[in-house]
Amino acid sequence: MKRTTDKNILIAFVLNIVFSIIELFGGLFTKSVSILSDSIHDFADAISIGISYLLEKKSKRKPDKKYTYGYIRYSILGALITTLILTTGSTLVIISAVNRLFNPVVLNYDGMIIISVLGIIFNLCAVYVTKDGDSLNQKAVNLHMLEDILGWIVVFIGSLLIKITNISYIDSIMSIVIAIYILIHALKNLKSVLDLFLEKIPESINIDKIKKDLINIKGVIDAHHIHVWSIDGINNYATLHIVTDDNRTTKIKHLVREKLKNYDIVHTTLEIENSKEICDENECNIEKINDTHHHYH
Repeated sequence: MKRTTDKNILIAFVLNIVFSIIELFGGLFTKSVSILSDSIHDFADAISIGISYLLEKKSKRKPDKKYTYGYIRYSILGALITTLILTTGSTLVIISAVNRLFNPVVLNYDGMIIISVLGIIFNLCAVYVTKDGDSLNQKAVNLHMLEDILGWIVVFIGSLLIKITNISYIDSIMSIVIAIYILIHALKNLKSVLDLFLEKIPESINIDKIKKDLINIKGVIDAHHIHVWSIDGINNYATLHIVTDDNRTTKIKHLVREKLKNYDIVHTTLEIENSKEICDENECNIEKINDTHHHYH
């Protein structure tokens, strides 16, 4: 990651952590659960950006004897921690907001308006410093900040409605809507992270299509024992057996690897077999796994 990207993410982290503290006290002062709910969201965002900043550097370390695939998954660990914080926080906010519906309090709507305006300004600054992202992390941070701006616009409009109508439960409804929105996205993100840790085949990968593409390569008789997984959710890895009677095995391997690059497979481990050879590990073939449902590799 370039130094400019590091600096931009660090600025976004500082903006988020400072403002999450401001809105935490602001939410307590105004007695607004919608602002308190967003303070939890922003604090989790800040942690996410901070973890991203620290673990991204570690994830760039080269492979060694302890981590032969490198440290890439450290960035995913940060995503898991942040997602769990968001999930827990959003659940607590929903419980608090529902309780507030039955036990309303007098709100400081002028304070809510001021804090919501500050929220829009702070997040606009964060969007500006991360707008020209040269890394996936920075682009993800930028998208998060844009979502936050929309959330604060909702709080601003709701605060004005409370001031005009004096209906305080609008605040609780807003906080529930914001919390549910965050919770849905957090759970989706949690599923993606768990899929990576469980080494589920990436969503974009179709084993049958890969096999068909490989068999279409001149000289390739069959492809089996195909396994594809991802470490970081971006780059895919694969192991497979190629059956060929072509003596130009080096060329075959090159053509196979080039074909697999179309599936974002950046690292491939190949075993070359001839048509007369019996594969001792053929029971691990993905087609047979689907047929029997009880063989595991």
